[in-house]
Amino acid sequence: MHTNIEKDRCEWSKASSEFIDYHDREWGIPATDDRDLFEKLCLESFQSGLSWRTILSKRDNFRNAFADFDFNTIATFGQSKMDDLLADAGIVRHKGKIEAVINNAKCAQEMVEEEGSLAAFFWRFEPQQKEEVTPQTLSKSDASTRLSKALKKRGWKFVGPTTVYSFMQATGILNDHSLTCFRRPEIEQLLSNFKRPLGE
Repeated sequence: MHTNIEKDRCEWSKASSEFIDYHDREWGIPATDDRDLFEKLCLESFQSGLSWRTILSKRDNFRNAFADFDFNTIATFGQSKMDDLLADAGIVRHKGKIEAVINNAKCAQEMVEEEGSLAAFFWRFEPQQKEEVTPQTLSKSDASTRLSKALKKRGWKFVGPTTVYSFMQATGILNDHSLTCFRRPEIEQLLSNFKRPLGE
């Protein structure tokens, strides 16, 4: 599909052609699939301290290494699999972050058991209108801080408020497209028709 590069976009997306594709077709679209949500949160955790370009370029490798981010499978990973991941040059070989993915997979299982789905829990933290600020002026927010604290209380790791803020941007829980970006009104329209997931 041809992408119109002349459209007004968020400034960050102009850094590379991969960013434009990701920005136009994925970033900010309301997400409710638990596997997708788990993947996005894991990738944002891996991105901490690195460039998003690095993570995006390795995304297929991450998917292969982490069973397509099926948290039920990841939760079974033992030391042998951990050793394999630490030796995998196709991903970010950060022991703490890899351990966090495995830990968080187990936490995700518990969350589904208690809440019905990851989506039902995450969307509970969608910012209210009074919390909204000028897009792309913050690296964290009151809503991301609340979600971060809630996740940490449940045992999740590498989920600080900045990481969580990026996750909320990526999954549409927060529409942070710039005011002049052609995608902003499109995402607003999606959100206006979006059925928020409910827990059990």
